[in-house]
Amino acid sequence: MNIIIASDSFKGTLSSREIALMVEEGFRKVMEDVSFTPFIVADGGEGTIDAVKESIKNGQRIYAKVHDPLMRPINASYLDMGDGRALIEMAEASGLTLLSAEERDPLKATSFGTGELVRDAISKGFGDITVAIGGSATNDGGTGFLSALGARFLDENGNMLPGTGEDLEKIRHIDLSAFETGGASFKVMCDVENPLTGEKGATYIYGPQKGADRDKLMRLEEGMKNYREVIIRELGTDPDLLKGSGAAGGMGAALMIFMGAEQKSGISSLLEMYGFDEALKDADLVITGEGRADRQSAYGKVLSGIGRAAWKRGVPVIAVCGSLGEGYEELHEIGITSFYSTMKENMSLEYALSHAEELYRETILKVAEDVIRNEY
Repeated sequence: MNIIIASDSFKGTLSSREIALMVEEGFRKVMEDVSFTPFIVADGGEGTIDAVKESIKNGQRIYAKVHDPLMRPINASYLDMGDGRALIEMAEASGLTLLSAEERDPLKATSFGTGELVRDAISKGFGDITVAIGGSATNDGGTGFLSALGARFLDENGNMLPGTGEDLEKIRHIDLSAFETGGASFKVMCDVENPLTGEKGATYIYGPQKGADRDKLMRLEEGMKNYREVIIRELGTDPDLLKGSGAAGGMGAALMIFMGAEQKSGISSLLEMYGFDEALKDADLVITGEGRADRQSAYGKVLSGIGRAAWKRGVPVIAVCGSLGEGYEELHEIGITSFYSTMKENMSLEYALSHAEELYRETILKVAEDVIRNEY
């Protein structure tokens, strides 16, 4: 049996590479005639640079001093892919994993640090810049990011706003006179299609995981609506008509509208680099997964990309996930054959996170036994 392994990381606990090794070890305990084709994958969030570096072999990291989502100094990096191409990973400077659970507050968080990374890449002469925008801690509409590149968001008194989630409701004018992109062309690596505002927009879909309670969600949404109206009035573009404008707390809108960025699917881009479709021709089974599978996973994330590609080739796909959320069953419709959760009934999230490796090993062994019995 030839098994392709292509799992996303379990954010903050298990890397894509660690998962691939555990899958191999688990299956070899119960199977003799088995071979593996592992792929290191990511969804445009944390780990994207590692995955791309793995695929192109000769990429080099460039380090820069920037600011995290709470404007604390940090060292972050981006990838020199050669030929004037750079890959910026938003999670490096503005990622959720940079904050403790107590620090997460999208009213206070800013994407400024990601703008600093782009500014550094521009200063070093990169002319083709891709920004992977998954895993963000922010819901600022990309205003912090744009501010780092010279854009000025002004309140009713003409005062410049820093560019946080709580500033969105105060924006009355956008000054782009000092906005500078160095003539570079931009791509946004984005695996979701959410609009900027509304029930399926940036705030209501992603705000809760970034630390927003009900009251904060309502305030952030009103602010995002105001931001949208200012963009329509001053730039003549409605962000809600652009698929993915709500990605990463509105970073999608910032890149597409202000930077003219071309949207590209993160997982599709990686799979194309890897020659994933070609590998599927000889595959009997695909093992994939991510930290949490739910309805949102169908909107272009790793499970979606893997499932759709395998479905076209008629290859079954098993998803081993940390947990299964509301609507995960809908992923059957895009090629996922079956699901396994490492988190058991009545198990606390804290326990699951602190025992992630142990739980994954137990689960993948059960998967292997089910595969032998053809009961998956």
